[in-house]
Amino acid sequence: MKKTSFIEGAFIATASVIICKILGLIYVIPFYDIIGNQGGALYSYAYEIYSIFLSLSTVGIPTAISKLISEYNALDMQHLKERAYKMGSRCLVLLGLIGFILMFVFAKDIAFMIKGDEVDGNSVESIAMVIRFISTALLVVPILSVKRGYLQGHKYMLPSQLSAVIEQLVRVIIVVLGSFLALKVFNLGLTASVSVAVLGASIGALVAYFYVSYKLSKNKSKFKIVKEESLEEKKVSNKSLFKKIVFYAMPFVLIDIVKSSYSVVDLFTIVRTLTNLGYPVLDAENVIGVISTWASKLNMIVISISIGITASLIPNIMPSFVKKDFKDVGKKINSALMVLVILTIPMTVGLSFLSYPVWNAFYGYDEIGVSLFRIYIFLGITLSFQSVLVDSAQIMNNTKLSFGSLFIGFVIKLCLNVPMINLFNSLGLKAYYGSSVASLISQSATILFLLWQLNRCYGINYFKTFKVLLKTVLACGVMVLGLCLLNILLPISGGSRMYSIFICGVYALVGMVIYFACMLKLKAIPYINSLKDIKNFRQKIKE
Repeated sequence: MKKTSFIEGAFIATASVIICKILGLIYVIPFYDIIGNQGGALYSYAYEIYSIFLSLSTVGIPTAISKLISEYNALDMQHLKERAYKMGSRCLVLLGLIGFILMFVFAKDIAFMIKGDEVDGNSVESIAMVIRFISTALLVVPILSVKRGYLQGHKYMLPSQLSAVIEQLVRVIIVVLGSFLALKVFNLGLTASVSVAVLGASIGALVAYFYVSYKLSKNKSKFKIVKEESLEEKKVSNKSLFKKIVFYAMPFVLIDIVKSSYSVVDLFTIVRTLTNLGYPVLDAENVIGVISTWASKLNMIVISISIGITASLIPNIMPSFVKKDFKDVGKKINSALMVLVILTIPMTVGLSFLSYPVWNAFYGYDEIGVSLFRIYIFLGITLSFQSVLVDSAQIMNNTKLSFGSLFIGFVIKLCLNVPMINLFNSLGLKAYYGSSVASLISQSATILFLLWQLNRCYGINYFKTFKVLLKTVLACGVMVLGLCLLNILLPISGGSRMYSIFICGVYALVGMVIYFACMLKLKAIPYINSLKDIKNFRQKIKE
């Protein structure tokens, strides 16, 4: 195992996330064919509830441990670092068990809150069964997360991220093979098929847990404490250390809960609102399936970039913040934002332009899926920026800013969701566009508020990032114009799945060439001060 710099860590984390998301994208094609729209909605119900309980069961401890280890390493407090890790591990075992029991016991009550008295579509009993199956993941995922946080806090990004790839690979195999055998071979029904699929989360996490444990055991010497416990460390009691873990962890869980609440608002409002407007229940559940599962999988192509950057931000910003080097903090945040601007915006614009062939390639043609994805994909941009900015504020212990900004966005989403659905319906547009537009408005408000506050509190200047943004928008405009001209010669709509895959490949290649040619002509890419780091990183890989 080797320690990594910020840029190296960001590349490793981003590469890991991209691999995981590619696996996630590959499996949804056969999985969608196996379980269909109704199964997708059932799968979504379980995962949305699980994400809430996972946040409650971990209470932000894995991220807090990563943050504490980075801090104590910078201060050379090795004994205190180990005590924090062990204490966090014990807490997570207990919390995971409590979360599992609550989710398992109250599964039927949760299912009724989602579905109500509707008899069409998935039943309350089916939703409850799937929720119980996925609850088993709470016995493994929390403790796995804290072990990853321990490695990331020491800047060992590779084994941590490799474990994520292993976890995803195992999960994908269980999801596809398990659901196929349950439904097509043993004829156990749709509910059993989806139940086996969600069980993949538990099995994948268990395999990854054994891998991380093995790496930690094999490399004990890298974490060996070589100095005596200092007087300053002895003064810190276990009670004080626990309070600090809670102080660091609670904001992260509040943030995770608020983030998850965006989708929970959709979960509890879309189906009922659309059916009240006259949409069939199956169409309304299809919308939920698209938003929560199928389109979200495609959105992760864009969002994976921010996840990788955020994973590397924590152990790299924290030492600079502890040393009060706000100039370096601002430099790293701006580097992260510029990477997001240059990569996420053209990817999102391109995917929106290619919504028909992309959706047809993965899932086959579906009018609701294609039309909704064309707008929903832009949430990839807002979610990416929101994630990096919120985590940046939280790393610097500004809980009020990170939580407050998300809460403002959540309130806007809560207030706008149903009215926007009704507004779009009254305008003669697709009513289900309203929820995505409400999300875009609320997340954009969060981003603007965070940018303003980070500038006001820490003096972070975004001039270079804004300059790159303008050039990126211009390059994207040229790219879209070029793709429109190509569409005259090679139409993007119609045809089989193979034709759609061919179209996606051709348009992606042409779009990238046009975009990066424009960016180089506009001299936008050199603004990222990481080209030398990338070269050094490639040399290290060859070694």
